[in-house]
Amino acid sequence: MEPSRDDVLKALEQVIDPELRRPVTELDMVRDLELHDGVVALTIVLTVAGCPLRDSFEQQVDRALAGVPGVTGAQLSFDVMTPEERQALTQKLRGGAPQRDGVIRLPPDCRVLAVASGKGGVGKSSLAANLAVAFSQLGHSVGVLDADIYGHSIPHVLGIRERPIAIDELIVPPVKDDLKLMSIGFFLDGNEPVMWRGPMLHRALEQFLTDVHWGELDVLVVDMPPGTGDISISLGQLLPRAEVVVVTTPQKLAQDVASRAAAMAQKTNMRLLGVIENMSGDVFGTGGGEELAVDLGIPFLGSVPLDPVLREQGDLGAPVVAAEPDAESARAIIAIADAIDARREAGGIIKSLPLVG
Repeated sequence: MEPSRDDVLKALEQVIDPELRRPVTELDMVRDLELHDGVVALTIVLTVAGCPLRDSFEQQVDRALAGVPGVTGAQLSFDVMTPEERQALTQKLRGGAPQRDGVIRLPPDCRVLAVASGKGGVGKSSLAANLAVAFSQLGHSVGVLDADIYGHSIPHVLGIRERPIAIDELIVPPVKDDLKLMSIGFFLDGNEPVMWRGPMLHRALEQFLTDVHWGELDVLVVDMPPGTGDISISLGQLLPRAEVVVVTTPQKLAQDVASRAAAMAQKTNMRLLGVIENMSGDVFGTGGGEELAVDLGIPFLGSVPLDPVLREQGDLGAPVVAAEPDAESARAIIAIADAIDARREAGGIIKSLPLVG
């Protein structure tokens, strides 16, 4: 029995582009579909040459066609999109909007969680990365924006080595374990320092929010830079409806500095969601996070103990929440994610941005 062309196309809807997270049929990536004696021959056109994800397409095509009556095999080949095809694809991904229109596009119900601290060294980035994993485990579609331009460490903590792909002027973030990530670290060589002034920093963040194809997100976790400098102010302007989680260690000095980050968030109209105490235990003490929450008049979300396992897994590029879910720190972070999820308040952001020269 010769397979039906319609059945084959229907089955190919199960083949999802690993980066764009949408069916190849919807993205017009299927070409030259032919049926001969039960063998399906087709070409998938890739966005760029040398795409490292060919194996994923081959496995998905084999699985999708296995259940189609009459199909005895598949012959899959690859080609690369023409400039015109890439332009059509980017316009489709932008929802028909023109390129570089200066608009932040996140889904209407996407929640933006900014993880902030008053100073460095309190474990903010490790918490941001692990909270993102925890939200993903709760069933949410999660993106991570590493806005800590000078101290970009999220790619290492999450173990994401692939670089973003540029489709014309649209940037497609790498995806690992259903997490999408954008970081300035992807565009630097090795441990090269970022030596930029305010306007360049603002423009980089603006691009990460307007030119990156985040797709259908439930939650965007933003790893804020420590302190109250240019980047934090820019993020407050670009994401004024974000919810801010303040991270502190138990010491009194850390509380005082963290309160400044909270005050800055309020002045830029971001909502304070709560306080997390990190590195709690015998070494740094306990209770400082709760005191800060009382002083700020916001909820205390929980404390994360000073746990060597969290550091060890971060060094390995394996977030403790995923790699060692029974570790004390992992359980604490998962509980905090549950508490934040329970406080969910939907609110999308479609905000025109000023042009920065």
